[in-house]
Amino acid sequence: MSDTDVQWQSVSSRYQAELWVITGIAWLVMVAASSVPLWIVGTRDNVWGWFVVSVVVAAGLVVLGFIPRRVRALGYALREDDLVFRRGVFFQRIVAVPYGRLQLVDVGRGPIARALGLSQLSLVTAAASSGVSIPGLPLATADQLRDHLIALAETRRAGL
Repeated sequence: MSDTDVQWQSVSSRYQAELWVITGIAWLVMVAASSVPLWIVGTRDNVWGWFVVSVVVAAGLVVLGFIPRRVRALGYALREDDLVFRRGVFFQRIVAVPYGRLQLVDVGRGPIARALGLSQLSLVTAAASSGVSIPGLPLATADQLRDHLIALAETRRAGL
């Protein structure tokens, strides 16, 4: 399956803001934790302490810088017999979930996603490795997609 065979739908660009907030909070906690030795020992001669803090700061900036590219790499497509989901920049993953195997379609929203009007659509099948979560969907899109997938799953139950 090549990218030209599939009509990919992207997630909302507001998902970048959600990832920036979540990653930024985690990054600030790690910077604070890595600076504890500087507070305890002192900052004057603590070269290793400054090195650790600078590595954490640099790593956080790199992770924050890659967020827009990670969001652009997310996509899903509704095909005739299955839903296809792709993710990943360096380690790409493409998963196809047959409609007849869907057991549960769930829409979830965390506090940051809720503030941004976003949600996450989770698809569960009997095979644990084929579960898919599509983050960064507007709530109306996620609800509409959930209802559509449930209707398709009911008409295409495979061996159940």
